[in-house]
Amino acid sequence: MTWLDVPGRAGEVAVIGLGRSGSAATRLLRAAGAEVYASDGGQGPGLEATAAALRALGADVTVGGHDTDRIAAARLVVLSPGVPPGAAPVAAARDAGVPIWAEAELGLRALGEGMPYVAITGTNGKTTTTALVGQLLEAAGRRARTAGNIGTPLSEIALAADRPDILAVELSSFQLHDMPTVRPTVGVVTNLAPDHLDRYPSLEEYYRDKLRLFANATPDSFWVTNADDANSEQWIPPLRGRRRRFSVTAPADGWFDRDAASLKVGDVPVIDRARFPLLGDHNVANALAAALAVHALGLPVSAITAGLGRAAALKHRMEPIREVGGVLWLNDSKATNISSTEVAIAAMDRPFVLLLGGRHKGEPYTRLAGQLGRCRVVIAFGEAKPLIVADLRGAVEVVEGGRFDEVMALAARLARSGDAVLLSPACSSYDMFTNYEERGGRFRALVEAM
Repeated sequence: MTWLDVPGRAGEVAVIGLGRSGSAATRLLRAAGAEVYASDGGQGPGLEATAAALRALGADVTVGGHDTDRIAAARLVVLSPGVPPGAAPVAAARDAGVPIWAEAELGLRALGEGMPYVAITGTNGKTTTTALVGQLLEAAGRRARTAGNIGTPLSEIALAADRPDILAVELSSFQLHDMPTVRPTVGVVTNLAPDHLDRYPSLEEYYRDKLRLFANATPDSFWVTNADDANSEQWIPPLRGRRRRFSVTAPADGWFDRDAASLKVGDVPVIDRARFPLLGDHNVANALAAALAVHALGLPVSAITAGLGRAAALKHRMEPIREVGGVLWLNDSKATNISSTEVAIAAMDRPFVLLLGGRHKGEPYTRLAGQLGRCRVVIAFGEAKPLIVADLRGAVEVVEGGRFDEVMALAARLARSGDAVLLSPACSSYDMFTNYEERGGRFRALVEAM
């Protein structure tokens, strides 16, 4: 299997991490005839069930730990995106000089060089932009799938009997770190902002991983970047290929004409702002990025117009749940960093109660202090609660919450008719929940029960 060849190395492939990505990678490798050792440091009934299913396919699977000597002797390591780069099995592979591929790298290689794809990265907005690219391609009649960090592993796409014609692929910095052959048909960087400082030793290293998207640029490459984002303009170097920029503040290749209240590609109106259903300027920016990406693939403006007109809010991303007693409840659980929460705050057009907290990711919350003019009160919760209280007290009223159910009940008491309650935590969810989806799901369930 030429896509799996590793020059100068033989033996089994080690898969580290058995979430959805690692499980899909193991199944793909076994389908290709590779000997596989797969391991996960966690334990529990779900992992045991996954392990049993993979053993039935012929993989050797360990849960509750890793055989680092075996990993160090592998011909190749495939890494799940949730595994920290400093984890012992990853360090063992690097120290032994074993090539490491992200699961996304494995999936793209299996799909082959003939599979066109739009790759989207950035600190914020990449999931929504990826979804919009997929929707626009489908509106034009293309057999498109969204994959990668948005939820469906690329290895899963490669295993499918009915493959799409084109992909919209969301890529995180963790994935890009170990994707040596990434070469998108169109590449998009939504923005660059501080994030993941709990896993990266410096902001520069985080940005450097994002910029790996451009590593294999050619004169035929097409890039879409954010003209409004100072970090993107500063950090993205001159690029091989064509580059187009989007802006919500000034004319650009794709831009928001505020006087005409219209999203445009060049001078051509694409859709009136009133017909684009997603809240906030950040979603206008996401739409413009998606429009430029698919326009580069030859999609007509009419198809882009139709697709944007049918856009729907994604789960956990400024998702309106319902209005209860005149209070609108908004689920923005995906906002796991300060800059995401800044974007959500900027989109608010009514007074609001802000639910802020979770596991701290390294940035001070003082960045939010000057942006909370419409905020009636902040409810701080989770492990980050004392830091939030210390950073924001004096700038806005801050009250302390306990368990998540108690936080929601407190928000219901504090909000007034005409307000919103915004869950935009600026933190990861791992102190109380297994992921941001579970946190957002609990938010939804509690609101629906009101």
